Amino acid sequence: MLEFQNRLIEFTKMHDEFINDWNHAMSSGDTSSVERMTEDYYVAFFNSGNEKPVIFTKQEALEGMEQSVRHFSGANKRFENRVIRLRDNENAVVFYEQLIAKDADILARLFTIENWRLINAKWMVIREIEEPIN
Repeated sequence: MLEFQNRLIEFTKMHDEFINDWNHAMSSGDTSSVERMTEDYYVAFFNSGNEKPVIFTKQEALEGMEQSVRHFSGANKRFENRVIRLRDNENAVVFYEQLIAKDADILARLFTIENWRLINAKWMVIREIEEPIN
């Protein structure tokens, strides 16, 4: 049980750094520090009104991240109501409300689920699910 608790602490610290890296990316335009995806990573994006999600590959997601960072230049990304759960010592799930805000304006609000796996002693995102919150 102690090993499991230590792994949760380790993962939480890594995810806190990931959040900081996102804020750096939003201010600098450099997304390299948040590119922590496995080769077979994908994101399922549920759009309001669509029954089936749009699936983006790793390469499409990377291109989308770069476009998003340029589009929202000067904004910050907030990860609110975050909940972290370990499935086991090598798999974690993170749930949160993602807000992109500039000054007092909320530019985007998404419900996000990230699935992470420990691979070669490094936590990597294997898939995400995102859905806009209106």
